[in-house]
Amino acid sequence: MYDTTHISTTDVLILCGGLGTRLRSLGGGDPKVLLRFGEKVFIDILIESIVPFGFRRFVMCTGFQKGRVKEHFKHKKLDILFSEEDEALGTGGAVKKAMAYIKSSPFLVLNGDSLCRIDYTKFLEFHGSKGGLLSIVLARPIADSGYGIINIDENYKVTNFQEKAKAHKGDYINAGIYLLNHEIFRFMPNATKFSLEYDLFPNVLMQGCYGFVAEEEVIDIGTPERYYRAKIVFS
Repeated sequence: MYDTTHISTTDVLILCGGLGTRLRSLGGGDPKVLLRFGEKVFIDILIESIVPFGFRRFVMCTGFQKGRVKEHFKHKKLDILFSEEDEALGTGGAVKKAMAYIKSSPFLVLNGDSLCRIDYTKFLEFHGSKGGLLSIVLARPIADSGYGIINIDENYKVTNFQEKAKAHKGDYINAGIYLLNHEIFRFMPNATKFSLEYDLFPNVLMQGCYGFVAEEEVIDIGTPERYYRAKIVFS
């Protein structure tokens, strides 16, 4: 069982190096994590949703306009490290590059362009109780498709991944929030660039991969349509 009194020493990796090409039509060329919603930018909204649970140590996996992201945190009173990419490495490559900064096991990984409000204390307890290598937050699909579908059995063990499949009633989607034991690095491909969702997770099912079901929907800013929907939610 994971001791949740150690939340303050659990590392939080935020994947914020994406190019955001689908959002270029909005103008401005800002990195996704710095898109503004009212008085705040998205990365601040994301961090403020998890800090109350006790997390204190963050690793920002930056790439596109990494200097602007780093400047944004210049005066923030948080323990923040930066793992900087010179080229896009994919979600898996970004985590692999940040390995030297990760001290805890498990460690938390968040997509920097989505938010799902969960009880992180319960998520850590769930991960510890299952004893697996990886736990993934699952949510119900929202209006549009384009999310990975994940199947689980009666014990919440993941049985199958269907990336970018059409969601049906009763399906669960990948909410982009993960707890990974440090041992996960042993199973990563030798490649520099790879995807967590496509190139790693399907290959560690036998090591113990579990789905933590969330009550809230995923708020995603990855496309113009989702961005405008998020603006309504955060207004």
